Amino acid sequence: MSVRILALVGSLRAGSHNRQLAEAAVKLAPEGAEVELFEGLAEVPFYNEDIDVEGAVPAAAARLREAAGQVDAFLLFSPEYNGTIPAVLKNAIDWLSRPYGAGAFTGKPVAVVGTAYGQFGGVWAQDEARKAVGIAGGTVLEDVKLSVPGSVVRFAETHPIDDAEVAGQLTEVITRLHGHAETATAAA
Repeated sequence: MSVRILALVGSLRAGSHNRQLAEAAVKLAPEGAEVELFEGLAEVPFYNEDIDVEGAVPAAAARLREAAGQVDAFLLFSPEYNGTIPAVLKNAIDWLSRPYGAGAFTGKPVAVVGTAYGQFGGVWAQDEARKAVGIAGGTVLEDVKLSVPGSVVRFAETHPIDDAEVAGQLTEVITRLHGHAETATAAA
C-alpha cells in the first residue's frame, strides 16, 4: 500500500521557488510514497460559513476537500509574505479545518517546509502554518522542518531538485513524513 501525501503550495506564481520545491518533492518521493501536488488553490474562495453549506460548497473548495480526504498526510510549502503565512495557504487550512472536529487534517501527519528570499528561509511563516494546521486538527511534525534561505539567489539558475543539499534534505522530510503516515494508518 502506498502512502498518499498531498502537497499544498502557498505561492500562486507559476515559477515560484516553493512550487519548484513541491515539484521536486513529487519526483523525490521514496518507494511506497506518492506526493500529489494540488492544483487550484487560486480558485478556492475565501472561507465563509455562509457559503460552506452542505450540498452547496463552492466547486473549488469541494475539490480541495475531496483531494484532502483521500490522502494519508500533508506536506505544506510556505513562502513568507510580510513575515507571515500567505493568505492562499491559510485559506486552504481554513477550508480543510471544517467541519469542526472532523476536517481533513484531523489525525493526519503534516510537515511544513519552504524557501524564502530572507536569511531564515521563511521560518516565521512556516511556524504560523504549523500553528494553524495544528489547531485545525493535524498532527504537526514539529521536528520535521526545512527552511531554505536566499531562494532568489540560490535557485536563480538551479531548480531545487538539482541542488544536492536541498534535494537530500527534502527527501529526508518526505521519508520521515511517510514513516509517520504509515504508523498513523496502521494505528487507525
